[in-house]
Amino acid sequence: MRFYVKRRKTPQIIIVSLIDIFAILLIFFIVTTTFKTAQSQLSINLPEAKTANQGSSSQEPLVLAITPDEKLYLGDKQLASVTELASQLKEHQEKSPNQPVAMSASKEVSFGFLVQVLDALKQAGIKNLPAFTQPKDTK
Repeated sequence: MRFYVKRRKTPQIIIVSLIDIFAILLIFFIVTTTFKTAQSQLSINLPEAKTANQGSSSQEPLVLAITPDEKLYLGDKQLASVTELASQLKEHQEKSPNQPVAMSASKEVSFGFLVQVLDALKQAGIKNLPAFTQPKDTK
């Protein structure tokens, strides 16, 4: 009796689909490394702006001022804390919802304190907050 031995086919690798996968991975890594290097070179200097322009609002904004020693003033009234700022802004928004709020912060204010203030503004429902800047001196 003679048995037929099946010949094994040699395994083949489909190159076309591998090239597509490698091309997609290459594009992905190029794009992600480009974004990573762009973020590490950021330099932010908030109080000065070359393109600072005058806002065109019909109403005078309520000014939130932050001094270098991190004291808060809403209009001409000094506030004790960031939580009081949130409650005062909620009351202000209920009384006059169309009056804009603008922020004037000193250059020396710490970033952590500024984030707390921005969080309080968000809790109060302030969505658009212009900031006062000084034009950069070109001497």
